[in-house]
Amino acid sequence: MVKKAVIIKGDGIGPEVVNSMLSILKECNIQSELIFCDAGSEQWEKNGFKDKSYIPDSTMSLLEETDACFKGPTTTIPKPNAPRSVAVTLRQKFNLYSNIRPIKTFQSLTPDKNLDFVCFREATEGLYSGVEVQVSDDAAIAIRQITRNGCRRFILSALDWATKYDLKKIVAITKRNILKKTDGIFWDEIQNCLKEFPGISLQEIYIDNMAQQLVVNPEQFNDSILLSTNLFMDIISELASGIVGSIGLIYSANMGDSFAMFEAAHGSAPTFKGQNKVNPVATILAGAWMAEYLGEAHIKDAIFSATEYVINENKTTTFDIGGNATTTQMSDAISSIAKEKLRK
Repeated sequence: MVKKAVIIKGDGIGPEVVNSMLSILKECNIQSELIFCDAGSEQWEKNGFKDKSYIPDSTMSLLEETDACFKGPTTTIPKPNAPRSVAVTLRQKFNLYSNIRPIKTFQSLTPDKNLDFVCFREATEGLYSGVEVQVSDDAAIAIRQITRNGCRRFILSALDWATKYDLKKIVAITKRNILKKTDGIFWDEIQNCLKEFPGISLQEIYIDNMAQQLVVNPEQFNDSILLSTNLFMDIISELASGIVGSIGLIYSANMGDSFAMFEAAHGSAPTFKGQNKVNPVATILAGAWMAEYLGEAHIKDAIFSATEYVINENKTTTFDIGGNATTTQMSDAISSIAKEKLRK
């Protein structure tokens, strides 16, 4: 049976980079069915701000009938009465509890650093669970919700990843000396889950020290999985992404038991909308990862290899990584090499 994925082009630069990704998938002869839908603040604004969500009901209905989705960058308006972000809404709706962000450097961009590790972020609980209370005109409280079941399913997914890719170390990032109850549950469940994976070691680092260690000596985390709760890993994965050379290179997936959402790690960058100059790599690699999830691993392999070649050759790259190519020119270069690899 042919698998299906919803494609949301998003806001700002979203349509440009998503179109680049789609062009490459088409040239690589993807067989999965791709269904196009609207979501994001721009369509919300076009509808007169009347919807309760950035995701129209028609889009949500289609999402419920597919295997995965690709979410282009979307804008979340920072106002109290605006809807929750598209990403958070989909993570909650489909229980996409594991946000996975590979961190890998490219030789031509960071010759003094060689990084290769993975950030695993619990994506449905913590301070992003959306439980806030206005207790007075002058004060509000946000609830950091941590459950044993939520921790366990997330931790087991990280350990399954470690087994699949032969990674032997988990680095747990906590603030257990201060957040004794919530991080205490998280730590307990890590230790419980590790009993089922005797070949994997465990190191705990407090969040403040972890930020310092990533700056001072990030290579110490190579061949490891960095594991943490929602907000902590949101920050740490952004810091790690900066070391790679550009946020335009960083891709991610949000996975649950039966659905996955793929996306670039960067935002919608409305300042650059319509200029055909932003880096399409994060979107292209996330789309290739989606192809693998849909059962077409050969496409992912070809696109990943082609992307690495184009970046390290440094002839057709965008401004953020030292080149002067347009979005289209860089994606076309990747597409040409990926097609050639698939012919062999």
